[in-house]
Amino acid sequence: MLSNLLLILFALTAPPRLHGIAVTPYSEAPERGLTFDGMIDEIAETGASHVSIVVQWSQASVTSNLIAPHPKQTQDETVIRRMIRRARAAGLKVVVFPIIWVEQRGPGMWRGTLRPENPGLWWTSHRTFILHAAQLARDEGAAVFSVGSELGSMEAQEGRWRGLIAEVRSQFRGQILYSANWDHFEHVSFWDAVDLVGLTAYHRLTTRPPPARPDLDELRAAWARIRLVVVDFSQRIGRPVVFTEVGYPSQASAAHRPWDYAAGSAPDLALQADCYRAFVETWRDEAALSGVFFWNWWGVGGAFDADYTPRGKPALEHLRGLFRQKP
Repeated sequence: MLSNLLLILFALTAPPRLHGIAVTPYSEAPERGLTFDGMIDEIAETGASHVSIVVQWSQASVTSNLIAPHPKQTQDETVIRRMIRRARAAGLKVVVFPIIWVEQRGPGMWRGTLRPENPGLWWTSHRTFILHAAQLARDEGAAVFSVGSELGSMEAQEGRWRGLIAEVRSQFRGQILYSANWDHFEHVSFWDAVDLVGLTAYHRLTTRPPPARPDLDELRAAWARIRLVVVDFSQRIGRPVVFTEVGYPSQASAAHRPWDYAAGSAPDLALQADCYRAFVETWRDEAALSGVFFWNWWGVGGAFDADYTPRGKPALEHLRGLFRQKP
């Protein structure tokens, strides 16, 4: 009962929702109309209030101890700073969102399953990464900073996390976020130490793989079931949540494996749009949700693009509709 009252009080007194789009600045293709400055301008034009800018470092494998910039996967810091400044000039609030990219990947091998050979060395390296990114966020006036994303196998080390969060607070004055994976958020032991409870949202919306195609009613029903679980969690902890990543590749597998952008199934822009429509219709008035970031603006977009970006696709209108809604 107390947690429900706290959630109601928060909903009545909370600032406007975080309505945002994430962007990972991999590369530019000016000849195809894709530039970093252009991405920021286009996100601002959608009506979003926030942009989540990914800062990506790498480790070689799930057992590695060293996290460091990657020659291809890590964007030059001057580009990140320029994007933040352009976003702020366009009226967007900025989330700096560090992510660990694992170079050697395979089944069960990703940042959610890290098992470093020397955990102490890994934490030292992770601390360097996070504090470096936090300093960048502070210097450029970001509004929100994430101390980690989807690090499920490392989340049990509560003392390490609390110490790191305290260090981040000593140099960054904005809101602090942690982003848990969609199937592991119940296990995080330090939610009370951060300002924003973040969850990714790559939930499976259908058990039927392609070529079976779910209709809008099936997608709505799936999101309604997910909503019950997330709202119950929010009420138990007495705090609303932020979906840090909601994304669907525009492929026939979007509803069945939304986390798998490399599935290689046929392009299906209509299914991507239906998945977003079902999400928006389910969550637009839910007090337990204080923010959402759609993944990911990067990409050429358009009718022949099968990646996550809603750029130039029917899905974008559902995002715009949510962004137009007053909190």
